[in-house]
Amino acid sequence: MTESPRPPAVLDVAIDPGTGPLGEMAADVERSGFGGLFLGETCHDPLLLLAAASQATSTLRLGTSIYVAFARSPMVTAIAANDVHTLSAGRLTLGLGSQIKPHITRRFSMPWSRPAARMREYVLALRAIWGSWENSAPLRFEGEFYHHTLMTPMFDPGPNPYGNPPVIVAGVGERMARVAGEVADGLLVHSFVTETYLREVLLPSVEDALAAAGRARDEFEVIVSPMVATGATDADIAQSREFVRGQIAFYGSTPAYRGVLDLHGWSGLHEDLYRLSKEGDWARMPTIVPDDVVDGFAVSASVERAAAEVGRRWGPVADRISVTAATDSALSAWRAAPKVYDPAVSSPLR
Repeated sequence: MTESPRPPAVLDVAIDPGTGPLGEMAADVERSGFGGLFLGETCHDPLLLLAAASQATSTLRLGTSIYVAFARSPMVTAIAANDVHTLSAGRLTLGLGSQIKPHITRRFSMPWSRPAARMREYVLALRAIWGSWENSAPLRFEGEFYHHTLMTPMFDPGPNPYGNPPVIVAGVGERMARVAGEVADGLLVHSFVTETYLREVLLPSVEDALAAAGRARDEFEVIVSPMVATGATDADIAQSREFVRGQIAFYGSTPAYRGVLDLHGWSGLHEDLYRLSKEGDWARMPTIVPDDVVDGFAVSASVERAAAEVGRRWGPVADRISVTAATDSALSAWRAAPKVYDPAVSSPLR
């Protein structure tokens, strides 16, 4: 692909929606100068909470990182996303993720098979549903996993005045990255990804898929959510670093994510973490994650240095950088980031 200058990466923030009044937090994020607010799906429904956030903000981009696709039919997701996109005056980005098999089958009691193929069809089903509403056309979507063939006027909300929300797909592996490049508006890069893995594995898969689909790179967004250990004091940074170490231990124990560790020659760490997870020894798992692995995934520094480092490390390969504020103190510390974040340091090219 021919490289051409593009705008520097936008700095977003992801927060834990359970840490305080969401409307106030969202307004604070907007005032601080962040470009967007992203919410994940753990204990809460992120679309429901983003609907509330939309009423307290006016310019902030609102996104899910992620919304668990396979826990719901495409119709349920299409309706909810359409409503939030309307409420927010066109500011929603719908980030979809597959989760992993045990959660889909045992927590959500939903079917699981061939996640990349299923996700591809899921995105196409969403577009078919929205297209039916937009064009007042019969709904005829019949795929391998999903079938939507009924849409009567009573249940048709009509065209969204702001168009349809962009759909981004979260991925760790090459197959899901290719799905994003084929049918989605962007790739949401999992936090358990290193800069090297993104450059050598995910981006080539995306670019191949875009080329095969005849799509331009400037119509596609790459959003990264790097692990960052920061805080107002050295003690805060050290505490945050141990939290990150625990995240690496958790993700590193998952077979679906071991490819990232394999690329760096850390396969043995995955095997040890997986064994401990099967033994239920969750407390010990972070203790076996060495510092060099933490440094490979995460930036550990004051907010000023961390903001500069995420721009240097991720700016050349991303359109948006979403930093995580998991606690009130972390969000307070990150308030200064938009003022010191220098996107020019990355001089990104596409």
